[in-house]
Amino acid sequence: MRIIWHGHACFEVRDRMTVVMDPHDGKSLGIKPPHAKADIVLVSHDHFDHNCTRVLKGDYAVVREPGRSEVKGVKILGVEAAHDEQGGGKRGKVTMFKFDLGGVQFCHCGDLGQDLTPKQVEALGRVDVLFIPVGNVFTINASQAQKLVKVLGPAVAVPMHYRYGGLSLSIQPVEPFLEGMPKDSIVRVGNEVEFTKDDLPEKTEIWVFSP
Repeated sequence: MRIIWHGHACFEVRDRMTVVMDPHDGKSLGIKPPHAKADIVLVSHDHFDHNCTRVLKGDYAVVREPGRSEVKGVKILGVEAAHDEQGGGKRGKVTMFKFDLGGVQFCHCGDLGQDLTPKQVEALGRVDVLFIPVGNVFTINASQAQKLVKVLGPAVAVPMHYRYGGLSLSIQPVEPFLEGMPKDSIVRVGNEVEFTKDDLPEKTEIWVFSP
């Protein structure tokens, strides 16, 4: 199984199927567009830096809505959340997607802008790999992200949606999030990482991807 970061909030998970989450066009953000062939594309919300499915290759199915579904044999759960701390009053709603590949439970939070309620936490249930925004401004901030990692207790937390390199969005870098986490939990994995379910750590690790 492999995870590849395509910048910003776009990740690709490859196993028997390839799932791509929140594709962007690259150009609008000042970074390279994703180059991926997908079977399933998950779009957390319809903002330009998360919904550019046209850049992807393949005969893919797109999932955008909350609820339970099974697409190409992959079980997917969409849990609605707010893009801001006003219940979506400023920026609308997002869908957090949880899906199972190879027995590993992945959860992509999209542009989560609120602290999760107990009901949302219960709905998500077990999470093995958590993709979580940490850049503040348009999403939760570093301390909220740290809190959510503790609440969900994933084997791996992957920070995303933060400022780096030529990214043109005015959001915060990843460092404030990392500074609040145990140093021995931080693992820098490069642009992609290959692993099996048995490789997942018992204690939460923070996998930091590089452009």
